[in-house]
Amino acid sequence: MSNIAIKVEGLSKKYLIKHEKQDRYQTLRDTLLQGSRKLINTLNPLQNKNKINDPLQVEEFWALNDINFEINQGDKVGIIGRNGAGKSTLLKILSRITEPTKGKIHINGRIASLLEVGTGFHPELTGRENIYLNGAILGMTRNEIKSKFDEIVSFSEIEKFLDTPVKRYSSGMYVRLAFAVAAHLEPEILVIDEVLAVGDIEFQKKCLGKMDDVSKAGRTILFVSHNMGAVGSLCQKGIMLESGSKVYDGSASDAINLYVSGAAEDSFKNRVTKELIKNDTNIGFELEEVEIFNPENKNILMGDPVTIRIKYKSTRKWISPAFVISIKDFSGLELIRLSSMPISGFVIDDLFSQGCAELHISSLPLVSGQYIVDFGFVRESVEWIVKFKDLIRFEVVGKDVYRSGIILDQNRGIITVEHLWKHQDNSANG
Repeated sequence: MSNIAIKVEGLSKKYLIKHEKQDRYQTLRDTLLQGSRKLINTLNPLQNKNKINDPLQVEEFWALNDINFEINQGDKVGIIGRNGAGKSTLLKILSRITEPTKGKIHINGRIASLLEVGTGFHPELTGRENIYLNGAILGMTRNEIKSKFDEIVSFSEIEKFLDTPVKRYSSGMYVRLAFAVAAHLEPEILVIDEVLAVGDIEFQKKCLGKMDDVSKAGRTILFVSHNMGAVGSLCQKGIMLESGSKVYDGSASDAINLYVSGAAEDSFKNRVTKELIKNDTNIGFELEEVEIFNPENKNILMGDPVTIRIKYKSTRKWISPAFVISIKDFSGLELIRLSSMPISGFVIDDLFSQGCAELHISSLPLVSGQYIVDFGFVRESVEWIVKFKDLIRFEVVGKDVYRSGIILDQNRGIITVEHLWKHQDNSANG
């Protein structure tokens, strides 16, 4: 047990969800009738009690169900899964913010948690005062906090606002200071949720570097993120949750592959129709269908031509509109952005009624793997009218692109381009 930082046995968490049936549209008569019923229930305790105990009014929801795992000291563990999988609930239980319904947790060492913007800070206190407050909560002495104070302030980059109440901080400033405090006050276990997504790219890189330094010092890190690139670069172990249950516990790379392949299998693939597109009918522009396909093959092969077809309906006239297509990987990194703006040499004068646009890519440069398509509609080349994220998830299949007898895979970069090698050996002339 001496080398174990966290041990979880049979951990479960249950919530009770109350449902109140209500019509979408109510008349004045309906509202008055409901008020009368509530008054009767108040005057009749027995009837009110029966209503509360009615099983149809309360639903049990298990956010976590029989979770078991062990984490050793110094491990860097990525906890992944879709929204609602139970990741944040697990971290809140490990951080002693909420109690489990069933199960046991053994923790060896102090935990510093960064779960939500605002957690652990008193809004009326200044940044300086909150540094000392958080240190005291972690069990640090004033001298220990003082020895780390300058490092915390330097890392957070909030020197000018150190004596300003944190309630006036932006979300980015808040997170920078909170992370700096959690990482520098030397807890044995550092727990971080998706909150780092609030920071800019440079700050995220800075945080990942600091977490790597923390782990090299022998401390344990639990990292929850939807950014598979960040999880893969930081963590060597991975735990995947699905609908409150643990479905994988092992290497981070295998956990990421399981997550990505599962997301691709369970979501709509190369085509999405109006029923699955969340259109805002008030805008005056609706997507009817978006499809990506290889005109020459059933599969989308790397290096082959690809077409993206967009069917739409417009209830108003748009002047100088443009379509924007982005292709990104599962970490959210945008790899390709193509538009019908004038810079592309193609212009749509105006748009009205129904229509269909097609984007043809003569040779898809992406290596094998899973990718995501985003769509945007722009007016006069500058104003975004609407953005549709994660419309299509598609897979690129490997291919012998260079006719070498070797099929390119995911371990050979992100893109491939046509190229030619030349070499001359001059050793015989020496």
